Amino acid sequence: MSIIVKPLLTEKMTKQTDKFNRYGFYVATKANKIEIKEAVEKMYNVTVTNIRTMNNPGKVKSRMKRSGIQRSRVGKFKKALVELKQGDAIDFYSNI
Repeated sequence: MSIIVKPLLTEKMTKQTDKFNRYGFYVATKANKIEIKEAVEKMYNVTVTNIRTMNNPGKVKSRMKRSGIQRSRVGKFKKALVELKQGDAIDFYSNI
């Protein structure tokens, strides 16, 4: 099981990266802060100073189709905001 699912690359997260040296990740729902810290430090060779996590519950979405209203469920996920030591940085686009 992988702890880090994928990085969170949004305009809001880019602003936080520039201002606070903070990066966002989608992580496994069962992962705790210690496991997330170890995974980020091992994967990107940086020093983590602070972690904030948030669990987002699944939602029921509905849309109109020809056959009527169709309801579907969006799965739950967990996000982690990771602050790095001053001077450290992560380049997500280096592997492209």
